[in-house]
Amino acid sequence: MHERHNYGTECARRISGHSARQQPASPGTRRETSQRRYTVVRRKRVISMAQSVEGNTVVSGESGKEEVETTSAYGEWCLSVAPMMDWTDRVCRAFHRTLAPGARLYTEMMHAQAVIHGDRERLLGFDPMEHPVALQLGGSEPAALAQAARIGADWGYDEINLNCGCPSDRVQAGRFGACLMREPTLVAECVAAMRAVVSIPVTVKCRLGVDEQEEYGTLLGFIDTVAAGGCDTFVVHARKAWLKGLSPKENREVPPLRYGHVYRLKQERPALRILINGGITAVDAARAHLAQVDGVMLGRAAYHDPHVLHRLDAVLAGTAEQSREALLRAFLPWVNAQLAQGLALRHVTRHILGLFHGQPGGRAFRQILSEGTSRPGAGIELIEHALRATQDLSRAA
Repeated sequence: MHERHNYGTECARRISGHSARQQPASPGTRRETSQRRYTVVRRKRVISMAQSVEGNTVVSGESGKEEVETTSAYGEWCLSVAPMMDWTDRVCRAFHRTLAPGARLYTEMMHAQAVIHGDRERLLGFDPMEHPVALQLGGSEPAALAQAARIGADWGYDEINLNCGCPSDRVQAGRFGACLMREPTLVAECVAAMRAVVSIPVTVKCRLGVDEQEEYGTLLGFIDTVAAGGCDTFVVHARKAWLKGLSPKENREVPPLRYGHVYRLKQERPALRILINGGITAVDAARAHLAQVDGVMLGRAAYHDPHVLHRLDAVLAGTAEQSREALLRAFLPWVNAQLAQGLALRHVTRHILGLFHGQPGGRAFRQILSEGTSRPGAGIELIEHALRATQDLSRAA
């Protein structure tokens, strides 16, 4: 029997108690430290690591592959950022962690066979500041998924998530992603196999259904079958997917959002942890969802307008909202360290282009970074230049 969860209610209480909008601090203003402390275990040794955001500085501890217990200022499932192919790499996740100290982060989807046979440092390596961070797997072979999940757990991930929502042709050809919604028994077997070899949560991200599947009962049947395999946490993209005729981009936009199905699922299966995803672009919308379900997962809004991720984190944590400049300056020490290790600047700038979305000077910020990032010798000075130009235009507006 699953224990009943009330994370969504707790998140909603935090939001309602933080209705007065916090004003961003001017650059250089000292803030109360917002701290997350973790206990990091790496095989035979224990490391203590603290990450803090204080003023404009981020300090993080030792990197490596660890198993981690985390604490958060709010429920660790209340806010998360969706796994997004070609986007949520380790640089993106480090940036999002700077913006949202309490959010749960996800890797890009990785096929189980790639995890087993590929370059694990390149695929699985991450910075301890990313915790809590989940590894999303693709696949449909229980034994292979179990082996990949064990590898992910050994590398220190906090969760293994199975992708049952991606509708791309390439994914379908490999018999994983959204097409698995037609095979709930197989998904349950995959979950059970992974649960048998790891102690961290094994979760599923899915759609409402695929193709002609329109009825709520189809979703409920899928959830019940997979839950019987040992999964108690589901991230539901509140759209169905068309496996033929729509591109992945169109599948994120054309099928209508049906949030009511996800709300009903939580009402009828209160013992399960239900997170909602799809079309969530504003703090007020997230507040409304959190009154109904256990958590919200932001997708492309966190990438195209990343400050919305920070604002929602601040509301949930009950902390003051920071300015875009302060957040960017907090991220720069980490960037400097990565550039010193040989990371090309373009791998950083592509993730921060949207930080000044909708703000005076935002276009100049994007243009300076886009045009200068590939020039020989481009370094942190380019980001400083873009920031100064943005500030000048903002003051003139």
